[in-house]
Amino acid sequence: MRYTQLTLACCGSFVTGELYESGAKNLLTLLNLEKIEEGLFRGQSEDLGLRQVFGGQVVGQALYAAKETVPEERLVHSFHSYFLRPGDSKKPIIYDVETLRDGNSFSARRVAAIQNGKPIFYMTASFQAPEAGFEHQKTMPSAPAPDGLPSETQIAQSLAHLLPPVLKDKFICDRPLEVRPVEFS
Repeated sequence: MRYTQLTLACCGSFVTGELYESGAKNLLTLLNLEKIEEGLFRGQSEDLGLRQVFGGQVVGQALYAAKETVPEERLVHSFHSYFLRPGDSKKPIIYDVETLRDGNSFSARRVAAIQNGKPIFYMTASFQAPEAGFEHQKTMPSAPAPDGLPSETQIAQSLAHLLPPVLKDKFICDRPLEVRPVEFS
């Protein structure tokens, strides 16, 4: 199986993973929205065995929709998300992107995720053109080598007997990103 090695460090946490080709294709397909018209997109949902849409999917699709409306060189600067109602994983989601401002360096967008004619989610996102400036970040904490850590899937498999049958298959299956938590209690 082909994969790309991926290591992430964020907010004092450290994970490593393998991005599997088939899972990555499924993830990219899910995030690839249909453009209906200028500023209006349609996204499909993946049924994870839950009654509602996974929130991370809605965030990813909303951010993708917003990014599609700004100049290509502008990168996400910040975004704020508000979950208003649960989404139905069996229905598509409409993403309505409103242009708040396009300046020399920054673009701002507001995205409404809509199902059944009602907003289920709002996002406000800011995008910035690349430019030199002050940079800072936390120092990477000490962490064990990733190869010696169990993956989330391995942890889930060891706890499978505690999961309800409806969730078991979803939580012990291979995922597009293999995460190996440093701390698990």
